[in-house]
Amino acid sequence: MIKENSGQVSLEYLLIFVVSLIILITFTMPLVNQSIKASMDVSDSLKIKSDMSKIALAIKTVYGEGQGSRQTVNIYSTYPFKVNVGSDYLSCNVHLKDSTNKHIEVPSKSNLKSTSISLKKGTNIVTVEWPVGGENMLIST
Repeated sequence: MIKENSGQVSLEYLLIFVVSLIILITFTMPLVNQSIKASMDVSDSLKIKSDMSKIALAIKTVYGEGQGSRQTVNIYSTYPFKVNVGSDYLSCNVHLKDSTNKHIEVPSKSNLKSTSISLKKGTNIVTVEWPVGGENMLIST
């Protein structure tokens, strides 16, 4: 009779452990999902800022070298986005997974006219040039 009681106690402990594990998983899985989305948003924002910094460096190089200079930058993008170009900055609005937008801005001093360039998903080649005899620099994809 004692052996039957200890078997029942072991089964009760096992049942309590399984129920507590199910409750723990029920509460932690949504939190894990939110943290994964947040970290992916940070990763995407940093990738876009890095790409914009590459373009800004090319603009700075062409602006420093003067008329007749040209620079190309290869950018691989995981999804399409639009970069707004001004004489003092590059900017982009990134749509986050929580349905908000984040404005990313990178300073870039140049004589570019205000314009925008669209980068598609995949490999993009961005060309920055200052034509000989031209007043302003040009940027294109």
